[in-house]
Amino acid sequence: MKPAWFQFVVMAGLVSSGLSCGSSATPTKPDSANTTAASTAESKSATPDGQHEKPAAKRRTIARVEIGAGSNSGSTPAKSMAEQIESVRSALKPFQILLGSWKGLSQKTISDQPQWAYDWVSDPKFPGLKIVSEKGAYIRNGRLSYLPESDQFELKAKDAEGTERTFRGTFIEPIRDVATDEKKLQRTYKLQLTEPEANSSGEQWRITFNQQENNRYILEIDRKRGSGPFSRVDTVHTQREGTSFALSETDYGDKTCIISQGLGTISVSYKGQSYWVCCSGCKAAFEDEPEKWIAKWEEKKKSMTK
Repeated sequence: MKPAWFQFVVMAGLVSSGLSCGSSATPTKPDSANTTAASTAESKSATPDGQHEKPAAKRRTIARVEIGAGSNSGSTPAKSMAEQIESVRSALKPFQILLGSWKGLSQKTISDQPQWAYDWVSDPKFPGLKIVSEKGAYIRNGRLSYLPESDQFELKAKDAEGTERTFRGTFIEPIRDVATDEKKLQRTYKLQLTEPEANSSGEQWRITFNQQENNRYILEIDRKRGSGPFSRVDTVHTQREGTSFALSETDYGDKTCIISQGLGTISVSYKGQSYWVCCSGCKAAFEDEPEKWIAKWEEKKKSMTK
């Protein structure tokens, strides 16, 4: 039998450690202030070998992810449909100089008669300029638009043989509007578009629109095979039919196209009111949804007067 003093020591040790024989009760939860102080003191205590113990690992908290929350995703919010259409329309505005009918003659004596017009109908999300030429060797018909996400222009075209090609690129010479003695602005630029990759025959084509002035542009056709350099296939010198599409130093006044805001050349009417459009493409779009374009034009005029 153990002496009484021994039993007293054992019981005292159990009580001091917060335990009691035969009890399964959970220890009382300390308050937060004592817990913080105890944790701090424990992190600063030294081990017998003189090394400090590492603080207890903190519990990680994961922020709730909100779908569509720009601050959490870190990406640029997607543009609304109206913003995208306006972005494309603005990018295409410099090419209003192409609207109308042209006559072309190439170094290979190939005759070309391209006609350019806006296209708002075939793909409303991406307005474009369409080109049609019944005698065109390199572009029989095509559509030029702008891709906001990649900041590139895209031309989808079909040649005289029915081969369809997609070209993408941007300006290699910027847009310049140079004033002449007649107080008119003559527009120049170079837009270079290239097939992203070679076709099944190993060929890769490139087209450059070299705008010389308001009534003249040069279409440069290049091609390369394999890993070789591009070489010139043909050059088509194109002259505008009829009067020059001259850029005025001022706005177009009453003859502003209700859709493109370019120079209006065709008069249209709705409910007794007359408006101007710049090409057959804008005319078709207006006649399809006149109230839509009139509302947009009225809103545009209000923003211009602010």
